[in-house]
Amino acid sequence: MRAVSQQSRKREALNLRIQPQVRELIDRAAELAGKNRTDFVLEAARRAAEDTLLDRTVFTVTPKDYRRFFERLDAPPKPNKRLLKTMRARPPWE
Repeated sequence: MRAVSQQSRKREALNLRIQPQVRELIDRAAELAGKNRTDFVLEAARRAAEDTLLDRTVFTVTPKDYRRFFERLDAPPKPNKRLLKTMRARPPWE
């Protein structure tokens, strides 16, 4: 086995202090998701970390590309089968 794959399997401890009611909440949610507490918390923390980093991603574009981007956003959608089906569907709240 290569050293790289062995390193990728290595896990480090992360100790947390948590209120009992929060732990119970996490345990209930983890059980419903079919996961253990550790996997549930790590997945949620990873997702939150990725979202936080992605929310701060800056895209640098030329003024021309910026205008083109907003022109496309403001343009009406082109009709297609899926859009027509969606527009004809009865809303779930009715």
